[in-house]
Amino acid sequence: MTSTAHGTGIGASRRRFLAASTGLAAAGMLAPWSAFGAQKLGRVAYGQGSIDPFFAAGYVALKLGYFGEHGLEVEYLNSQSGPRTNQLLAAGQIVFGATAATAAPALTLSGKPAALVFGFDRKLTYANVIVRREDYDSGKVRSLKDLAGKRMGATQPQSSTWLMAVYLTQKAGIGDKVDIRPLGDLATMLGALKTGSVSASMATMSMMEQAQQEGWGVPIFDATTDASWQEFMGGDVPGIAALTLRDTIEKRPEVVQAFVSGLVKAQDFITAHSATQIADAIYDDYLSAYARPAIEKTLDVYKKSVFLNDNIITQDAYARMTGVMGDGRQYSNDELLKAPYADCVDMRFVRRARGL
Repeated sequence: MTSTAHGTGIGASRRRFLAASTGLAAAGMLAPWSAFGAQKLGRVAYGQGSIDPFFAAGYVALKLGYFGEHGLEVEYLNSQSGPRTNQLLAAGQIVFGATAATAAPALTLSGKPAALVFGFDRKLTYANVIVRREDYDSGKVRSLKDLAGKRMGATQPQSSTWLMAVYLTQKAGIGDKVDIRPLGDLATMLGALKTGSVSASMATMSMMEQAQQEGWGVPIFDATTDASWQEFMGGDVPGIAALTLRDTIEKRPEVVQAFVSGLVKAQDFITAHSATQIADAIYDDYLSAYARPAIEKTLDVYKKSVFLNDNIITQDAYARMTGVMGDGRQYSNDELLKAPYADCVDMRFVRRARGL
């Protein structure tokens, strides 16, 4: 986990390309995507909000050439966080993003209408909370309630991890008693917890597995189990999704279809192969910042209970997600009425890719 592009990520020439196209777009000289070229379907930039196995479909599609099979050249970058992914998408520096599904209503309400076009999962895999084993074993921190008066790590303000930290601490009755610290990327969050800069951290499953395997971390809230999840949320909730601006859907639907079709083929590869085989395909290029055993275990759990095999985000799942965002945590309920499912989710491309 680094704060720079990873594996086949963006290099210096690609950074210059993005900077140049951004400058031209800002000057009104071209549409944000016109610099990507016209050969076949051209080239598009695609940002994923961190480095984690929950983006496996994106890594598989990149590594195995599934976007190219549909005539689309995809430039990948690690956009480091949800808010930064949203900023890049809104500015036209990327055409597609993959981050927390909350991004589509957030962008829409900020005046940049966007829609989720592909669902990666059916659970918020980053809704876990870990603490140091020494604090757990001593009884200092055994539950969320024990975090009153303490610091808790998240990525950035208004990010998905920040939102879940607010939601969980409020549910535990300590929402006004926890100092939620924005720490940047996932690697920084783990480091801050390990060194004691914070008493707890929001965590993806791979973060949780790594902390446990290294012997210093333990979860006090684990949302990855079905029993905990049903008690916590009561049904599917989109955690990670791919999205694009509505303008792109209207003006370049063939590009959106090619992008989504590549991800659908990648999901089918994931469904048909073992965690070890998936890791064989993507670990070295994209996930080597983690210990491989932790990655394989995470992928195995994700295959069994997290990945959304048909990639279709339903209206009920979207409603559960906006329920977490509402009640003033991120938006008022009245504000969220202006970001309905019909505007912020477009599953036509997944359905076409699957022949539905």
